[in-house]
Amino acid sequence: MGWARGLGRRSAAPGKAPGRSSAKASAKSGADERRPLPLPLRLLAMTCAFVVMVAFAVVLAKLTLDPSPASVSIAHTNLHPGATLKIYLDQPAFRDAVKQIGGNILLGVPFGILVPVLAPGARGVFRVLLLTAIVMLLVELAQGALVTGRAFDVDDVILNTTGALVGWVLLGRRLGRAVHARRRKA
Repeated sequence: MGWARGLGRRSAAPGKAPGRSSAKASAKSGADERRPLPLPLRLLAMTCAFVVMVAFAVVLAKLTLDPSPASVSIAHTNLHPGATLKIYLDQPAFRDAVKQIGGNILLGVPFGILVPVLAPGARGVFRVLLLTAIVMLLVELAQGALVTGRAFDVDDVILNTTGALVGWVLLGRRLGRAVHARRRKA
């Protein structure tokens, strides 16, 4: 037997041979790992996540659907990934580039944190990223079609989705698991 397998072993129950555990004990420990928070805490977590998501939606609308005097000079429709990033990085003021790129990444972080809590079916990274990309694509389309001084930019969708990935890795994955039970594989 390899040394790594022995590290995860629990001490044997009285009357049992060391190194052997019953099927009941291993089933019980597997069930313990799949148990979510108690119902009142889950409801509280989901309510808080919903309130934060609504507040985030208001902030997102304010930030993205109001014309921005700072971006009027560079507002143009961008369908080529990386084109706007290059413009940001070629600006003389590095601080402005960090502000634009970092701001777009930060706008996606709440999706990565809150989606796994609010939508148990979308806890996986692929679904969180897909949902974020769709929502941000719709926001960008609304910007381009409805707001003077704003334009559709595929780089914003990419940066927002990257932010969702950061949020999911840092906190969303753990919160989703804590609030919702894991599905058992048959």
